[in-house]
Amino acid sequence: MEHTIEFRVRYEETDQMGVVYYANYLVWFEVARTEFFRARGVEYKKLEEEDNLYLPVIEAYCRYKSPLKYDDVVTIKTKFAGTDASRISFEYSVTKGAKLSAVGRTLHVFVNEKGKPVKVPAKVRKVFDEID
Repeated sequence: MEHTIEFRVRYEETDQMGVVYYANYLVWFEVARTEFFRARGVEYKKLEEEDNLYLPVIEAYCRYKSPLKYDDVVTIKTKFAGTDASRISFEYSVTKGAKLSAVGRTLHVFVNEKGKPVKVPAKVRKVFDEID
């Protein structure tokens, strides 16, 4: 299952050469992933506040295909890529119209307030088992 967001590149997201600074793609992945969760009724903030659970990135990858510039309209598709006992992964595609700008993936681990890995919470697993 996928979730899509769309936005315009802001001037502050570009570098001296006028293209999107590479690290911003990882920020965009986070925004897209958060909205993916929210669209399925799971909010990061509630996981933190109510369950004392966190979801740090433990691995990130981005392959750049074509540059984006200020004011470009960008679409990011986020796809659930799987879970195991304590981890969850996502894949991303970034496009401008029909042109692919980047692809990426992230791997996350659920941890408690002490930073110790924990099993994927039942309420989260339920949502993603329906997708898997």
